[in-house]
Amino acid sequence: MSTPTALATVASSPRAAARRSPSALALVALAYGLVQVAAVVPWLGLGWDESVYVSQTDPHHPAAYFSAPRSRGVTYLTAPLTWLTNNPHAVHLWLALLSTACLHGAFAVWRPLLGAGRCALAAGLFASLWTALLYGPQAMPNLWVALGAVAGTGWLLRGAAAGGAAASVRAWCGVALAVAGVTLLRLPDGCWLALPLGLACLLHRPLRRAAPMAAVAGGVVAGAVPWVVEAYGRWGGIGERLRVSSDVQGEMGLRWAGGDAWLSVNGPLLCRPCDIAPYQPWLTWWWLLLPALALVCAVRGRYGTGRAARRITVWLPLACALALSLPYLLTLGYSAPRFFLPAYALLAPPLATTALDAARGRRPYLVALCAVLALYGASQTTGFWRNLMGARHTTHRYETVAAHLHRAGIRPPCLITGAQTPPISYAAGCASGNLAGNNKNLTHATLRTRTTQIPVAAITAAHADPPPYARTWHPLPLPGTGLRAWVAPRS
Repeated sequence: MSTPTALATVASSPRAAARRSPSALALVALAYGLVQVAAVVPWLGLGWDESVYVSQTDPHHPAAYFSAPRSRGVTYLTAPLTWLTNNPHAVHLWLALLSTACLHGAFAVWRPLLGAGRCALAAGLFASLWTALLYGPQAMPNLWVALGAVAGTGWLLRGAAAGGAAASVRAWCGVALAVAGVTLLRLPDGCWLALPLGLACLLHRPLRRAAPMAAVAGGVVAGAVPWVVEAYGRWGGIGERLRVSSDVQGEMGLRWAGGDAWLSVNGPLLCRPCDIAPYQPWLTWWWLLLPALALVCAVRGRYGTGRAARRITVWLPLACALALSLPYLLTLGYSAPRFFLPAYALLAPPLATTALDAARGRRPYLVALCAVLALYGASQTTGFWRNLMGARHTTHRYETVAAHLHRAGIRPPCLITGAQTPPISYAAGCASGNLAGNNKNLTHATLRTRTTQIPVAAITAAHADPPPYARTWHPLPLPGTGLRAWVAPRS
C-alpha cells in the first residue's frame, strides 16, 4: 500500500511535473490567442470579404452576393456564432479562439516527427507572422487553409512512419479530414495541396498503398461536393463556374506575379492593381530569403530516423508549400499578403528543424539564430501594427457610413447599391445590390421596383457624380468617410 510520502515523491518527479506544466507548443498557441484577443478583436469590424461570408448564415441580415470564385467553408466556420449574434467582435472572438486551438492541433501533429522544441519553434515562426495574427480572428479562408495543409501533410508523414494498423487508420482519417477541410475552404487550394500529397503516395514506398491514396483523393472529392453542387445550381456546370471565376479574378492565365507579391509583403491587404511603391522594402528581407532557406532545408534534411524518412519529412512540406504558392505566383494579375499563408505554414517545420540542428552546441550559430529571430520579430511587429491600423480605419468607415444612413432613415428593410456595398450593407442591415461588375445581382427594372417598396441608396465617392440611375436621387453627405450617398425618393 502506498504511503503519503511515496505518493508525494511520485507526484514531484520530473515526469509528473512535465505532465502538469504546459508544453512549449501550448504556450506558443496561448500567446497567439492572447495577441489576437487583446490587439485585433476589440478594434476590427467586418471587412469586405468577411461581410460576404458572414452574411450567408446570418438569419438577421440579407445574404450578400456570393461570387463564383468563393467557397463555402468560411461560412460554416462562422455559422455557430452568426445564428446567435451578428456582433462583429463576437464573431472575431469566436474565430480567435478557434484559430488558437487549430494552430495547436495542426502543429501538434508534427510533434512525433520533429520533437517538442522544433514543433514549438515551427508554430512560433508561423504564429508571429503579422498576416497570421491579423487574419486569425477574421472570416477569411487563407489562414484556415494554412492550418489544414500543415495538419494534412503531417498526418500523411505520420501514416508513413506508423508502426501499427490503428495508428495508420488514425493517420489516414486525419489526412482525409484535413484535405477535405482545405478543399471546402478553397477548392483550388485543396487541389493544389492534393497534387504533392498524391505524388508522395506514388513515389514513397511506405505510402504506396491504397489507403493513403484513397485518403487524399477522398478528401478532395468530399470537400468539393458543395462547390460542385452550387456550380450546377447557379452557373450551369463546373466549366462555366470556372470561366466566370477567371473573369472575376481578372482573366487568370500564365503570368509572373512574384513582383506584385513582393510589393505587398508589408501591405496593402489587397494589391489590385499592384502599381505601388513597396512600404519599407528593407523589412522584406525575410521574404526574399525564403527560397534560399528552403533550398538549404532540402539539402540538409537532417531529421527523421532513416535516410528516406529524412528526405520525405523535409521535401514533402517544401513541395506542398511550392504547390500552394504557384497559382498566386504564376496566374493572378494582383496579390495580397494572405495568399501565401499556407506556404509559410508549410515552410515552418523544415525551417525550424534546420535552424535548431545548425545551432545545437554551436554558440556562434545560436547567437546568430537569436539575432535573426529578433529581426524577424521586429519586421513582423511593424507590419502588424501598420496593417491593423489600416484595417481598423477601413472597417470603422463602413460602420460610420451605416450610422449616417440610419440617421437619414435608411433602415432595414433597405437596399444599398454602388461602391463598397457588401460591407456597408451588412453594417447597415440592408440588402446589397449591384447593376454591373463582379457582384452584379440586380437589374434596372428590379431596382426601380425596390425604390417604391423600401428605402434605397447608392454610394459613390464624395466628389463623384451619381450613377445614371440615381441622377434624380437626393444627395446625402457622409462626413469623414470620403463617400456620398444618393437616396431614392419614395413614391
